[in-house]
Amino acid sequence: MKPVFKIVLVIGIACMLAALTLYLLNRSTDAEPFLIASLLSIAIGIRGASALKGFAYPVMIFGVVSTAMIFPHYFLEINGYKLSGLITPLIQLIMFGMGITMSYRDFIGVFKSPKGVLVGVSSHFIIMPLLGFGLATISGFTPEIAAGMILIGCAPNAVAANVISYLAKANLALSITLTSIATLLAPFLTPLLMKLLGGSFIEINVLDMMWDIMKMVILPVTLAMVVNELLKDKMKWINAVMPIVSMFGIAFIIIIVTAVGRESLLKVGPLLILLVLIHNLMGYTLGYWFARLFKMSEKDSRTIAINVGMQNAGLSKGLAYGMGKLGTVGLAPMIYGPMMNITGSILASYWKGKPIADSDGKDEIN
Repeated sequence: MKPVFKIVLVIGIACMLAALTLYLLNRSTDAEPFLIASLLSIAIGIRGASALKGFAYPVMIFGVVSTAMIFPHYFLEINGYKLSGLITPLIQLIMFGMGITMSYRDFIGVFKSPKGVLVGVSSHFIIMPLLGFGLATISGFTPEIAAGMILIGCAPNAVAANVISYLAKANLALSITLTSIATLLAPFLTPLLMKLLGGSFIEINVLDMMWDIMKMVILPVTLAMVVNELLKDKMKWINAVMPIVSMFGIAFIIIIVTAVGRESLLKVGPLLILLVLIHNLMGYTLGYWFARLFKMSEKDSRTIAINVGMQNAGLSKGLAYGMGKLGTVGLAPMIYGPMMNITGSILASYWKGKPIADSDGKDEIN
């Protein structure tokens, strides 16, 4: 570990000890800044340790959520401008970053392995919406908060699924194809599924939601793919910068959603976190066994499991904002994003250490 990371990590640990001491002395107001500083410092510090680097992002998210929960008024508006208005352009920027890494070649996998794509995409858009609907129905939450659980279930795959598939030594090529196809289908399937399953909870305008997805996902991704094809030799610096930009963009969106929905989150927080965790873990489990049911290889089954369990939480938060219900419908997606990164990292570490008997070990669509 480089000295700078060690120094920041030590600062983070010292701040954490200070926060715990102040909490024990019933000085919570004084402890809160130390808590925030500790989480953010630890997030930066552990990036220098290869074994812990994968947990840096989740720790950072805990830090920004804590910041928004403790000081929400700083993230609601500035000089009369509501910061929630930044959510759509931030998502467009993040999706542009996703598109920069894509090309038309990512869709060739549909023709190479129609079975893998069909099983992966169908399992994603069947399992997760139904799980979300079931959990929302039994949750006892207000209709808008419950609808958020359905919304995250109806979302397409998260681009993070490709990273987790790579770390898990799953079929990366299949993962990229599944993410690409699900993204293209999202403007049609997400609003229709949301209308079918979530329409009994809140009013859903299918056409408005279709347009929101088009402008937040399809347009920036398409533009990025065109730019990538035209300037591919000159875009290497963007490929290096965009993951960092996306990370901070997601963090800022989470801060805004947390600040707006703070009061609702305080009421339902623990139960909502539990149900979101169940949704996520059941997605991995059912996705894996759905693939095995159709006799997919172990490697492809792991890939499908990861892609089923990991949802585009950013898009879901953007749709919640478009409905004018960011502080309620947006809560479940806000929790789901960090949650799936933690569970996905753990799952990747577990599968990475387990050999695949029926795979040749290459990243191909079998």
